[in-house]
Amino acid sequence: MGADWLCRDCLIMGSTATVPGRCPSCGSPRLRSHAELFALSIAHVDCDAFYASVEKRDDPSLNDKPLIIGGGVRGVVSTCCYIARQSGVRSAMPMFKARELCPDAVIIKPNMAKYVEVSRQIRRHMDELTPLVEPISIDEAFLDLTGTEKVHKAPPALALARFARRIAEDIGVTISVGLSHNKFLAKVASDLDKPRGFAVIGAAETLDFLAPKPISLIFGVGKVFSETLKKDGYHTIGQLQQEDPTRLIRLYGESGARLARLARGQDSRRVSVDGEMKTISSETTFNRDHASLDELSTELLKCCERLSERLKAKNVVGDTVTLKLKTTGFKLRTRARHLMMPTQLANVLYETGMSLLQREVDGTPFRLIGIGVSGIEAADGSDPVDLLEPLVARKAAAERAMDRVRTRFGRTALVRGKLYTSRPDAAPVSEEEAEDLEGKTR
Repeated sequence: MGADWLCRDCLIMGSTATVPGRCPSCGSPRLRSHAELFALSIAHVDCDAFYASVEKRDDPSLNDKPLIIGGGVRGVVSTCCYIARQSGVRSAMPMFKARELCPDAVIIKPNMAKYVEVSRQIRRHMDELTPLVEPISIDEAFLDLTGTEKVHKAPPALALARFARRIAEDIGVTISVGLSHNKFLAKVASDLDKPRGFAVIGAAETLDFLAPKPISLIFGVGKVFSETLKKDGYHTIGQLQQEDPTRLIRLYGESGARLARLARGQDSRRVSVDGEMKTISSETTFNRDHASLDELSTELLKCCERLSERLKAKNVVGDTVTLKLKTTGFKLRTRARHLMMPTQLANVLYETGMSLLQREVDGTPFRLIGIGVSGIEAADGSDPVDLLEPLVARKAAAERAMDRVRTRFGRTALVRGKLYTSRPDAAPVSEEEAEDLEGKTR
């Protein structure tokens, strides 16, 4: 039986009784063939080892080296390149373990401002494909290309192949595409053929494809729930397919109903343009435990500045601030406060975070601190709170002046006095001095 096919290099497509082993036009082996290839329109796009790919793009000397994005003795791996993954390194792995597995790896601290900018460039290309783009993280998104064939003069599969090549050529990073008839299966497909993948799961093959897979393939089935299912005799998705849905609901409630649907490849969720990230955060793991307010507040300020940079880069604000602390024994504490007005200012984030932190400092040693905001919405150019509080307005003006100086002369051109000891190469400056300094450098 024949199938539709396309060449991912020269981008020609065809439909033949026998699928060629290589592209008849350019000879490339990178053909993607499938009986439903030109009928599917829901895609999941995922950048390949995104942070590492950006760093290798900017420094070609790293191309053939194992690269880990992370840092610190007690930190975790943010991501790593595929060379490092061959040694067993994985995202979220403790850095000490990653160093043991891959002692020759080059280690680079994350540069979130750069990654956010690249992400925005990729998003602009996505928006040219379809207005229905649902970002789910900085480096992945769902796209619905239903009804776009006339616009692109090509079926969604070919439009996506063109998109993947354009991202590689224009931006310098690679992506993997999953194409299917719903979001669940599109996400599964994008993980099947990494890196530079283009995998397809059609409607006709859904049950047979899912049946032998472990239940953990279903999103939302974590380690604990997976162990519960195993104890109850469920190991594969196929076993869930054969089970009466009412029994699954009786055993697991709403989660059981969800398992019954997804095991059969049924996912009615639409690609939503409102699916922006709901929380943006920054955290750090210390090389040694901190218990004093002075040490913790210094690390909190660093986190607030990084978080503020991300919010400003995305041109968004948030109205709820959450403090995160992790004890030496890995017990997690979170404390939140809702703001009267949404913000993106490091000063407001820090003062709010400090009001929460002061209540938690009781001699307990902590190994991690973080700060995050939720209730994300588009910024209108200034914090509304500026209009209500003259003191806040003055501090906000000073912070924006610092931002402009840093944009012109680099991030280390100005450092808040509290952080000067950790950044001796930069000039210590108070917020009050920032506006004057900016005026002198114009």
